[in-house]
Amino acid sequence: MGVRIEAQYTVGEYDILILSAVESTGLETWLRQNGYRIPAGASSVLSSYIMQNMKFFVARVNLSEQSRLGFTMLRPIQVSYTSPKFMLPIRLGMVNADGPQDLFVFAMSRRGRVETTNYRTVKLPTGMDIPIFVRNRFSDFYKAMFSQQVKLTNMSAVFTEYAWDMGFCDPCAADPLSPQELRNLGADWISSTATFFPPRAGGGRGPAVSVPQRQQVFLTRLHVRYDNAHFPEDLVFQETGDRTNYQGRYVLRHVWDGNDTCTAAEQYRAGLPRRHELEAQNLSELTGWSMADIRRQAGN
Repeated sequence: MGVRIEAQYTVGEYDILILSAVESTGLETWLRQNGYRIPAGASSVLSSYIMQNMKFFVARVNLSEQSRLGFTMLRPIQVSYTSPKFMLPIRLGMVNADGPQDLFVFAMSRRGRVETTNYRTVKLPTGMDIPIFVRNRFSDFYKAMFSQQVKLTNMSAVFTEYAWDMGFCDPCAADPLSPQELRNLGADWISSTATFFPPRAGGGRGPAVSVPQRQQVFLTRLHVRYDNAHFPEDLVFQETGDRTNYQGRYVLRHVWDGNDTCTAAEQYRAGLPRRHELEAQNLSELTGWSMADIRRQAGN
């Protein structure tokens, strides 16, 4: 059937095959005959990959190995490959998808931010003041906000949620990833430390010191919602030289409840209704929620 096993091995609880094929029907038949489940209509997608001379990574859970290793949950698979194509195949997964799918891409690079080249990459709105009640509904808010941005771009864009130099963090919810964590995730070009020669006050170089190598990594988090109608091509990426830090950030301002009666305090209290109204408008614009519902939840 024109299918060739290029490599086979067992890693942990997985039996892995690397396959090549000369035509899609033969590959689809071979997979079915060997007990693999693939969606109906996969041949057309497989054919395009075969024409690009791409290989196929096939995994089967080895239950005996899983039992021997003592794992009850399957561990994630990390794949390393060398290719001039900086891309991610997504079309095969859409064949049997029941509606749109969400994909998160964490890209680590030496130089800077990563973006898509065949689809528009846009940043999510950031830095907007929103009502304080969102604190207890942040998950609902973020999902609604993202869905609204997808709608506004006609589900034709890839969104940047986060782009940051791992050498520092300000502000952040947690410390940057350690050099060991970054290497575990695939940034194998970094070492745990590097030699640095700080400048002397009077000129020249000072004594050598060791510093962590997180600054060799720039992390980009992309989020895309896609389906066959709006994303007919696989995602193609490029590494840019842009090292501008960015994160989706939404500001919740608590009301000051002091008893002062000075002019500034009176002006502050008088301005609260207008501030709350602007926060409600921002939230409605971000999420598509009705102003009446927002005002009700905010108690305005």
